[in-house]
Amino acid sequence: MRVGLLIYGGLDTVSGGYLYDRKLVEYLEAQGDEVEIISLPWRNYGHHLLDNFSAALFHQLANLDCDVLLQDELNHPSLSWLNHRLRSKVKYSIVSIVHHLRGSELNSWYSRWLYEYVERRYLNSVDAFIYNSDTTRGVVERLITENKPGVVAYPAGDRLAPEISEANIRQRAHIPGPLRIVFLGNVIHRKGLHTLFNALKQLPDESWQLQVAGSLDTEVAYARLMQQMVDTHSWRKQVQFMGSLEDEQLVRLLTNSHVLVVPSSYEGFGIAYLEGMSFGLPAIGSKAGGAVEIIAHGGDGYLIAPGDVMSLAKHLRDLASDRDLLEKMSLAAHQRFFAHPGWHDSMGRIRAFLLELI
Repeated sequence: MRVGLLIYGGLDTVSGGYLYDRKLVEYLEAQGDEVEIISLPWRNYGHHLLDNFSAALFHQLANLDCDVLLQDELNHPSLSWLNHRLRSKVKYSIVSIVHHLRGSELNSWYSRWLYEYVERRYLNSVDAFIYNSDTTRGVVERLITENKPGVVAYPAGDRLAPEISEANIRQRAHIPGPLRIVFLGNVIHRKGLHTLFNALKQLPDESWQLQVAGSLDTEVAYARLMQQMVDTHSWRKQVQFMGSLEDEQLVRLLTNSHVLVVPSSYEGFGIAYLEGMSFGLPAIGSKAGGAVEIIAHGGDGYLIAPGDVMSLAKHLRDLASDRDLLEKMSLAAHQRFFAHPGWHDSMGRIRAFLLELI
């Protein structure tokens, strides 16, 4: 099978969506398929819209030698008009990989209107979909005008090949000292680090420590604001910004933490939650989006409404003060990870779907 994959930037970009795309490419190539990457440069939304009128891009895609063209939905502004012209010129199927829609994020009403309009045009310009969750599928199906084939293939949490036993998890929960919290994700507004900081203000300083693992370069102004917040509250001894970590560093961090907290305003799925669970970390995430398909509230983690500082503070306080509760939820999180499909199974599901299309 000959496959094209259209993305912004490089496949090594650090984010859950790019990890998903990368795992898919690795799997397809391991099966003997040929994958050609078509990379468009990162620019602002307005400049991406102008890609629709690029004769060079249209010519490149119209003459692409492939059986199926995969498009990461993140590229929707560059393709919302171009795809409609392209579909009548090519024999290959156009399949969108949808991680989450930009229109689902918290934006001003006029920004949301623009994103939803452009995304609606894009979603109606493709032949089929790969969804990362049932939540994402439901959002897309409300925007398309006709039924189109699609497959739900969940991301996985087994990338780091964790080796931690139940005995280790039990012992870790009862080590005296502060609750060791990890925030795993790029430091951008949508991920909700400010919500976590505001919740931690409600707790005694000696009851917690926080390590933030994620890029500080994606939304530089926001990252600086978060660092200033740490300085304002004299938290330098309690909060550590670690930047993007190599896998070996991340394994050590998750092995020695107690709970993973990413209180996003919206997640299409949330690979970070599963990766934390693979090390027996209860996950605290948002009710908005696909995290509801991963986290069982009160069982292996907690779900809060976006921006619900008081609920988040209560859950952290409970875990810090009740180590039997922390142990119980940690073991449940570990079991939840084992019940979830791995990358090999999910990517195999996608390949079988693509073969049916060609």
